[in-house]
Amino acid sequence: MKVLCTGGAGYVGSHAAWVLARSGYDVWVFDNLSYGHRAAAPEGRLIEGDLMDGELLVDALKSNDIDAVMHFAAFAYVGESVTDPAKYYQNNVVGTLSLLDAMRTAGVGKIVFSSTCATYGLPEIVPITEKEKQAPINPYGYTKLVIERAMADYAHAYGLGFAALRYFNASGAASDGSIGEDHDPETHLIPLVLDVALGKRKEILIFGDDYDTPDGTCIRDYIHVEDLADAHIKALEKIEPGQGLHLNLGTGAGASVQEVIQACREVTGHEIPARVVDRRPGDPDMLVADASLARKTLGWEPKFVGIKPIVESAWAWHQAHPQGFDDRDN
Repeated sequence: MKVLCTGGAGYVGSHAAWVLARSGYDVWVFDNLSYGHRAAAPEGRLIEGDLMDGELLVDALKSNDIDAVMHFAAFAYVGESVTDPAKYYQNNVVGTLSLLDAMRTAGVGKIVFSSTCATYGLPEIVPITEKEKQAPINPYGYTKLVIERAMADYAHAYGLGFAALRYFNASGAASDGSIGEDHDPETHLIPLVLDVALGKRKEILIFGDDYDTPDGTCIRDYIHVEDLADAHIKALEKIEPGQGLHLNLGTGAGASVQEVIQACREVTGHEIPARVVDRRPGDPDMLVADASLARKTLGWEPKFVGIKPIVESAWAWHQAHPQGFDDRDN
């Protein structure tokens, strides 16, 4: 099968592209490199372009005989989505509709969509099942929900087959150390903590320690990027024309901010100073997935269980590439 990964030079997309390639798929990456890295894409497989360029998308799909799309090309900074929603609606919504229309023109009828637990907003019941009400509290989450609804409408009207995979906290790096996490700015907790171990930051800030959790800090469900990639492949194999899958992807076991910091201390051997500051508005106490539907539907099981092996994979990448892909870019 020939697969086009939009945003395949970004964090999750690049790991999915590499796992696809190693699993025998014919993979192409479509990315404008606004946040992605040329060195993260499989060599010779990058098509540089923007989602708004419908003609280029159609050509990429047709000329490479693409059978299915995995769509990772989204802006994903929650805070920025609040201060600059136009940027998010333009790329995440208008850009994705451009992709869906290019797929229709090219006769490509399958898509696996990178969605998010942010579509749930502030959940009433944790662990979160797919039955939880979707009520996003920021533009980022809402843009993802809009596309979930659009794909359902396209499935009904045009026969699109899709899977909307709602990730929890993507984390870790490739097991072989070939690629990893490199954002600018970096907002994810694990690489921020590891930056302290590397001497790139003086301390890690803990945003509140008075939450309704055992140690008072927020709990999140960290899911390894290779487990996410594996779920994407299994979802692709389950897609049926005119049908949609909506699945949570997480481990079902959360780790608190304090537990993540402690795991980083143990893995790196560094003290890693931490300082508690005020809460950030809108942070829920706990976001943990009930991913039993994904396990049942896909026959999928996360291989990285517990926060420590995830941190170990991330630390191997960051030690080898302290400047991220700047160490490797062509």
